[in-house]
Amino acid sequence: MSAYRGRIAPSPTGRLHLGHARTFWLAHQRASQASGEILLRIDDLDGPRCRPEFVAAAIEDLRWFGLDWDGEPITQSAREASYQDALLQLARIGQLYPCFCSRKDIQQAAAAPQEGDDETIYPGTCRPPDPTPIDVSTWDQFQSEFNQPRDGRVPCWRYRLPFEELIQFTDANFGAQTFQVGRSFGDFVAWRRDGLPSYQLACVVDDAELEITEVVRGKDLLASTARQLCIYHDLALNPPKWWHAELLRDENGQRLAKRHESLNLRTLREAGANPPDWIQEWCRFA
Repeated sequence: MSAYRGRIAPSPTGRLHLGHARTFWLAHQRASQASGEILLRIDDLDGPRCRPEFVAAAIEDLRWFGLDWDGEPITQSAREASYQDALLQLARIGQLYPCFCSRKDIQQAAAAPQEGDDETIYPGTCRPPDPTPIDVSTWDQFQSEFNQPRDGRVPCWRYRLPFEELIQFTDANFGAQTFQVGRSFGDFVAWRRDGLPSYQLACVVDDAELEITEVVRGKDLLASTARQLCIYHDLALNPPKWWHAELLRDENGQRLAKRHESLNLRTLREAGANPPDWIQEWCRFA
């Protein structure tokens, strides 16, 4: 394996836009500058929103944009056993607990502070007073003995964070970062009610097993890095380095999203755009 290994990780829930492309281009550039490898991972765990046509379109559009990668694409949906193993490890050391709260329950909790624009910090309704190790050896045992509905509700499994602890790391682009548990974010979902791992857990497992040495992604995921560092610690895994990029924004100052049809790669391509004509202008602001 080369000394540097990066990855680009599109989620096939819609068309890729220029914001995605710029981040992937930066990841590709950093791998090239380090004479390293870059992998393509398809983050296809978002249920029915992930569609095969979006996977095919992402691969085709990234190649049109001028990007390539080493080896065959890797899909998260084919890695279920690895995520299950990680969840069992966390359960055995008491870092998980079942949560039966609905989103409405959490939003209505007294004085629940807000995290970012759209996420409420979990108020700890289902959190045990102390870590509670679960004596479990297999996934089937976990499912049959511990992952059972209560009052008609299937649990999600939350990751237990060290309350009030400061989580610090250095980002290669934005420098020193500090987040405080309970203020920046709270206990988060590690395993969803639909039987799939959360983004946070899946990313840690994937990046560790694929031996990623640096993760390049958007600035909006700085807090996710802090969360993921806790999982790395509890699973005794070595974390990668981090490089977060500024986000591209539209004329109103809103960050680009998949709803910006005029700026997705397929629309630009069909309009006759030629990436070399404008790639440097769009991508140079990291």
